[in-house]
Amino acid sequence: QVQLVESGGGLVQAGGSLRVSCAASGRTFSSYAMGWFRQAPGKEREFVAAISRSAGNTYYADSVQDRFTISRDNAKNTVYLQMNSLKPEDTAVYYCAADSSVVKFTTTPDYWGQGTQVTVSS
Repeated sequence: QVQLVESGGGLVQAGGSLRVSCAASGRTFSSYAMGWFRQAPGKEREFVAAISRSAGNTYYADSVQDRFTISRDNAKNTVYLQMNSLKPEDTAVYYCAADSSVVKFTTTPDYWGQGTQVTVSS
């Protein structure tokens, strides 16, 4: 079992940057692949990015490739999503997720945070 708590959301202008964080507690953080999903109003939840347990591999949705960067600090039990060149269409609730297998990020990871709102104004 792992508990996830996101932070760092907020309001930013288009073209700006924001970093959201996810702190994990419970079982060994390094045992989990970590990632981010988002859900905009009236839309389905979508995959954003994932990172393997050792941070050796990262994966991104096409819509955020080259703008977002996922990273993790296993010593701090924290995963980050650095978001640059933000667009209004990036506005959504961002959810942190964890699973023992990074493959599960193609479907539904086992563990979820409560979400943090990111709003990008035009």
